[in-house]
Amino acid sequence: MRNRTVHPGEVMAASKFNKVHLTVFLWCFFAIAFDGYDIAMYGVSLPWLMEEWSLTAIQAGAIGSYTLVGMMLGALLFSPIADKFGRKKVLGLCIFLFSLFTAASGLIDSPLLFTIMRFIAALGMGGLMPNAISLMTEYSPKKNRAVIVAAMYCGYSVGGVLASLVGIFVVPGTSWRVLYLLGVIPLLALPFFFRQFPESLSFYILQKQTKKLAKILNSVHPHGRYSESDDYQFFSMKETTKGFPVKKLFKQKRAPSTFAFWLSVFSCLLMVYGLNTWLPKMMQESGYGLSSSLSFNLVLCLGQAAGALIGGYLADKAGHKKVLAGMYLLGACCFAAFGFTTHHALLYLLIGLGGACTVGTQNIANPYISEYYPKEIRATGIGWALGIGRIGAIIAPSLFAFILSTGIDPARAFMTFAIPSLIGALGIMLIQENHASFDLMSKPKSGGIKLQAK
Repeated sequence: MRNRTVHPGEVMAASKFNKVHLTVFLWCFFAIAFDGYDIAMYGVSLPWLMEEWSLTAIQAGAIGSYTLVGMMLGALLFSPIADKFGRKKVLGLCIFLFSLFTAASGLIDSPLLFTIMRFIAALGMGGLMPNAISLMTEYSPKKNRAVIVAAMYCGYSVGGVLASLVGIFVVPGTSWRVLYLLGVIPLLALPFFFRQFPESLSFYILQKQTKKLAKILNSVHPHGRYSESDDYQFFSMKETTKGFPVKKLFKQKRAPSTFAFWLSVFSCLLMVYGLNTWLPKMMQESGYGLSSSLSFNLVLCLGQAAGALIGGYLADKAGHKKVLAGMYLLGACCFAAFGFTTHHALLYLLIGLGGACTVGTQNIANPYISEYYPKEIRATGIGWALGIGRIGAIIAPSLFAFILSTGIDPARAFMTFAIPSLIGALGIMLIQENHASFDLMSKPKSGGIKLQAK
């Protein structure tokens, strides 16, 4: 009797959310949360760092940029390693690097050594993000995948909120070093991670670990009665994977939209990392106390999470392009208005909307970019868009440090964020959906655009 052929990806896609999915979600959420904690942590600690080490704005911005270079290199280095040795192992290694060297940063008394520690920690953070996203996508049921991945992304904002709360309530009575020492928490959680977290389904197939694979599939689909003697296979994509994937981003009249996506993501990440690095310091120089300036950072993070969830809901109703362009334009208006008011409540509102229209916008853009391209090059499409966008993240801390060093009023400096927001809106408007891989002609009863993969 021939063994049946099983495609684990199909089984997982058709499954219902249960304990297996929840385990992967919680650990990925945990990992992404510390990515958000890391980015916000440096901005929160910056006022104390600059005072203790007599750093100029340019020097402080350079430290932030070196960290982001480390994140880019980490993504490039650890992604191929994960394909060969397993995503679980590499994700664990990335958590180890980030946690150990972040905690070590809190023990350093030299700006140079601090920068080195931050750079090594950033290598781990850079490899963490793509592996967490890949594993969460692989282990999500198809009908809930967008919601699950979006909810996981909210971990980024939760981490930012945690960093802000520590900065407001803990650091003033202790030291800025506490922020970094708390980075040891993921290291302490690693033994539980390795015990509970499953490996990538594709890795189990490559390593012929069919017993483990059958156990996972039986957990998500008990009636399947899968066994280690079954023939587990990938989807057959021999024809679709021929050729260099990057070249396909520019074929079939997709080149203008590809460049437009890159422009949009570059502009968005420029704002995200500029705000996360400099917001507390800019508010402090605007005359607000340190605790008050950190509360603005807290509102920024809450706005990011709200923007992702509300914007995602609206995108399902009205279409991604309209919502994304609208959010970028709203963000530009908020940043421009910031220089014309000193009303406390209004400033909080503008900061919250600014968070919704930066990180929230990027969280909505990611699935839109992915769905734009044919199935065989979707990973390349989103990967290259985020890779080019990371250049904006790298230059952001130093760029806004330079702007502040000119002596410009901080409120006026804040208005400069409106420029990349307008550029981001322009990028989205230039997207040519008639050359996309999804069908825009079918509309649901709500009047919105229904995306159907071809």
